[in-house]
Amino acid sequence: MEETDSGSNADTRSTVHEDRETLPSEVRIGRTALVVSELAEMTDFYRDVVGLTVLERSDATAVLGVDETPLLVLEHDPDALARHQSGAGLFHNAFRVPSRAALGDALARIRSDWHLGGASDHGVSEALYCTDPEGNGIEIYRDYPREEWPRSDDGTVRMGTYPLDLEPLKAAAAGEAGLPAGTDVGHVHLEVSSLEAFGDFYVDVIGFDVQVSMPAARFVSAGGYHHHLGANTWNQRSKPVDGSGLSWFEVVLPDEAALDAVRDRIADSQYAITEVDDGIAVTGPDEIEVRFRIRV
Repeated sequence: MEETDSGSNADTRSTVHEDRETLPSEVRIGRTALVVSELAEMTDFYRDVVGLTVLERSDATAVLGVDETPLLVLEHDPDALARHQSGAGLFHNAFRVPSRAALGDALARIRSDWHLGGASDHGVSEALYCTDPEGNGIEIYRDYPREEWPRSDDGTVRMGTYPLDLEPLKAAAAGEAGLPAGTDVGHVHLEVSSLEAFGDFYVDVIGFDVQVSMPAARFVSAGGYHHHLGANTWNQRSKPVDGSGLSWFEVVLPDEAALDAVRDRIADSQYAITEVDDGIAVTGPDEIEVRFRIRV
C-alpha cells in the first residue's frame, strides 16, 4: 500500500517531542544520487532490471524516475574508487511500489535479468533485495496498510525479518515491464561509522524520530512511518563517504515554514548550510550530503 499525504488540511509545522522539534508528518524522501564508474551499464540496469524510466541522459549524468518524476541521479566518474573499497555511504536505496502486483513484476524482472539477493517480510512491508553492477544495494518493497503495522506500547513501529513466500508474489504479477506511477523512494539505508553521530545529527538536529534501535542499526522517521532513514555499522565502515556509491540524497518538506525550521536547527549546530538551486544542503556525519527542498 502506498504511503500517502495525510491531506491538505494537515498541520505541517514541526512539533515538539521530548523537548525538541521534530519534522512534520508529510516529510518524504526525494531523489538519491549515485557516483558511478560505468554510466551506460548502470543506466541500462536501473531501466531494465529495476524498472525506472530514463528521463534525461548525457555523457556526464543520467536521471531516471517514474511517470516523469525523477527518483535517481547517476553521476559519471570513470576513476571513482569501487564501492567495496570505499567508506561510509549507501547500504541500499529502497524503491516503494504501490501494489503487490508491482512487486510481483519486480520479482519477475530480477529473476529474468539479474540475481535476487534476498526477500523478507518485515511485518510492515514485504521486500525484495538485489545489488547493482557496482555494488550498491537495492530494495524494492511495498507497505502493508499502516493500521496493520505492529507497534510497541510507546507507539513506535516494531519491525522484524521473516521469510517471504515468493510463490504468491509471483502469482500476483501483472506483467508490466516497468515500475508503475506511484512508485517513490520510500527510504534510504546508510552505512555509517557511528550510530551515535547518526542520531546526534538526524534525530537531534534534523528532527527525525527513532522508531527502532538495535546494537548495530537504527531506523528513524517522521510522522510515525516505519523508517525514512536506516543506518547500520554491520560492515564496519570507518572512512567518510568517497569513491563510487552515494553522492547525496534528498529530504522533501511540505512548505517554507518546515524548511525554515530545519534551516534554523542546522544553523544552531556545528554543520554548515549550503544554498542550492531548489533548497539547502548540508554535509553531515561521514561527509554524507543531505539536501532539503519543498514539495512541488
